[in-house]
Amino acid sequence: MVAAGDAEHNGVAERLGIKPDMVVQEIGWDEDVDDDVRAAIEEQIGAELLDEDADEVIDVVLLWWREDDGDLGDALVDARGPLDDNGVIWVFTPKTGQPGHVEPSDIAEAVPTVGLSLTSNVSISPSWAGVRLVPRSK
Repeated sequence: MVAAGDAEHNGVAERLGIKPDMVVQEIGWDEDVDDDVRAAIEEQIGAELLDEDADEVIDVVLLWWREDDGDLGDALVDARGPLDDNGVIWVFTPKTGQPGHVEPSDIAEAVPTVGLSLTSNVSISPSWAGVRLVPRSK
């Protein structure tokens, strides 16, 4: 029998649009990230997540972001660098009431200045939410 939490994590990679064999980079890892989410994504892609120093072309960037992590705009510019033309950036932030919570308005403000568009929001775990960013249409 699968526990409700396990079922949520098992489907998280699919909800994020992550498919087998995609190249996924993780930025902003710290001890507070949800390891079950990370494991579900690695299982889906059949490989480990690449770290911040990877030099491959990236299909999906997972950016774990907290209120005190600095300038989100700068981080998004850096994350966009190795991203495929059709790539996606998921910004994962602590949910309301969690330490490090980021106001949605802070994300919405940073996104257009770096040529991205916010397309959807998703709950990825009890403590973390995700915001999907894609390159703005030309």
